[in-house]
Amino acid sequence: MTDLLSSPWPWYVAGPLIGLTVPALLILGNKSFGISSSLRHICASCLPAGIPFFKYNWQKEIWNLVFVLGILIGGIISVTLWSGSEEVNVHPDLAQELAGYGITDFSNLVPVELMNWESLFSARGLIMMVGGGLLVGFGTRYAGGCTSGHSIMGIANLQLPSLIATVFFMIGGFIMANYILPLILSL
Repeated sequence: MTDLLSSPWPWYVAGPLIGLTVPALLILGNKSFGISSSLRHICASCLPAGIPFFKYNWQKEIWNLVFVLGILIGGIISVTLWSGSEEVNVHPDLAQELAGYGITDFSNLVPVELMNWESLFSARGLIMMVGGGLLVGFGTRYAGGCTSGHSIMGIANLQLPSLIATVFFMIGGFIMANYILPLILSL
């Protein structure tokens, strides 16, 4: 059982399980899958400042907060019990390209040279962590949801806005990975 939980699942198992989340939520509780809305629920519960955007019955969405808490607890459990000491398997061509940017440590899922307190105060780290976080937050709000809400739930419900959002998520990802990220990494 430990081997099953500690190793990556093949796409043909994990994909259908994620896909079955949509009808399960709809059938069991008439709920929509999405993660970004949970931040609004947290703010509405913690910030009784009278901001109109946060004035709604957030208790009705408590299931979403429990779902996100389960993701957090699951992540903590998996890191505690099943984090291996082996390096992440990176294709040699990618490793060579990243070495040109000073990234050589593949002992974590995210390279240590990119995500640490020291790099946060560099131009590269500030752009990636703070700028990236702001852009993700703005993009999520502007698109009316996150990738899980649009790409999993919205497309499954045959919503045209979700299909359009997903197409632009993909285009943005390709542009970022191939053109913008190399510029940022070279800083």
